[in-house]
Amino acid sequence: MTRAHFGLIGLGVMGENLVLNAERNGFSSVVFNRTYSKTQEFLSTLGSGKKIEGATDLEDFINKLERPRRILMMIKAGPAIDSVIEQISPYLEQGDLLIDGGNSEFRDTERRVAQLERKSFGYIGMGVSGGAKGALEGPSMMPGGTKASYEAIESLVSKMAAQVEDGPCVTYVGPGGSGHFVKTVHNGIEYGIEQILAEAYDLMKRLAGMNGNEIADVFGIWNATEELSSYLVEITEVCLRQKDPFDQETGLVEKIMDKAGQKGTGLWTVVSALELGASVPTIYASLNGRVMSSMKDQRMLAESILKGPKSISFDMGSIEQGMPLLMDAVVLATMASYAQGMELLRIASDEYQYNLHLPSIAQIWKGGCIIRSRLLKRIQDAFNSNPQLVNLLIDPWFADQVNCRILGLSKVVAAAAENGVPVPCLSSTLDYINSYRTGRLPQNLVQAMRDCFGSHTYERIDKHGSFHTEWLD
Repeated sequence: MTRAHFGLIGLGVMGENLVLNAERNGFSSVVFNRTYSKTQEFLSTLGSGKKIEGATDLEDFINKLERPRRILMMIKAGPAIDSVIEQISPYLEQGDLLIDGGNSEFRDTERRVAQLERKSFGYIGMGVSGGAKGALEGPSMMPGGTKASYEAIESLVSKMAAQVEDGPCVTYVGPGGSGHFVKTVHNGIEYGIEQILAEAYDLMKRLAGMNGNEIADVFGIWNATEELSSYLVEITEVCLRQKDPFDQETGLVEKIMDKAGQKGTGLWTVVSALELGASVPTIYASLNGRVMSSMKDQRMLAESILKGPKSISFDMGSIEQGMPLLMDAVVLATMASYAQGMELLRIASDEYQYNLHLPSIAQIWKGGCIIRSRLLKRIQDAFNSNPQLVNLLIDPWFADQVNCRILGLSKVVAAAAENGVPVPCLSSTLDYINSYRTGRLPQNLVQAMRDCFGSHTYERIDKHGSFHTEWLD
């Protein structure tokens, strides 16, 4: 009997769309879901008439795949992955390959790669970004594991991935859990940009008194520029133009509860940055913004008790010009989010010996994924031009952007503070840039205090070595 090229476990929306993507690109498939009724439903609807068949159990699933078997798992991260590995391992043979396409924590992937490789099986942790539509039409894929394991799926994922001018949006990222680490950082950058755009919307609404369509017009102007043209700016405009189906006079956004969820990857980005000593304040502020949003009841109570400053007028520029001062602020905060993410990848690459190629990572993010933007071409060029670049903001093109726009960011943050409007990402970005461009920070006093109360010692700027002073009599 003819066996399928490719197997999928987990028929959620992402799994369904990825297997349809593979089939469209010439790869016959077999699918398995924990509940067989879900498999039957898929085969009778979206999978009908296609080179996709179902399996009743894992043994049946394995027997319908050609060797070496290539199996993509699109199931919940954590214990569910380990459970499937345990259940399917008895049926696997040397050279078979498992791929985890979910948002697994990278250390879990490190463990699983080592575990499966010891049994002569391949294992790949592959970040997949693009949402349901991207999964169907072409996502960005970030596979990590052994190079041999990647080569076994390269022909498959190269066709399934989004395509841009310089190739498919997939590449071999590196060993171990590097693919899932890169996806984690991708999501951290995504958190940052989403919060930045939300803050811009809030400022236009609260300081300029603009309605949804007017704000959408500004996002439309921004999306036509090199600095801000992106998928997230594009869909922000779409969201703001959507009317409430129950009230066509009102924008749907205004009827949505202001409580944002998170699935853990933003937290993992921040924790990894803290562990590695990487500065990611813009990304951290976006995570904290979601945490603060969850405190809805407390915020409603505090609003009735705590009073802010009286409103002060502030002109961010005309709608027709794209509100230039606010655009300055959004551009720099967006660049900072990318810069912080890329710096975290650079530091992690050295610490974990991933040997990440940052231009290639920028390239595979140019299509299919949630943070795709025209700016990624500039990021790719910056790291190609200077492979030792320690921070994106000191690349000549990005430095020019900072120097030209820092005044606009400063004015917007000051106006927000004077009017009591929270802008955690914009203000954190301003502090980040001002700190980064300051040759001498006040932590010399911090070091003095630490030595005073705890004898932690300090270094001097004029002598080598560690010093201690008896500060108190």
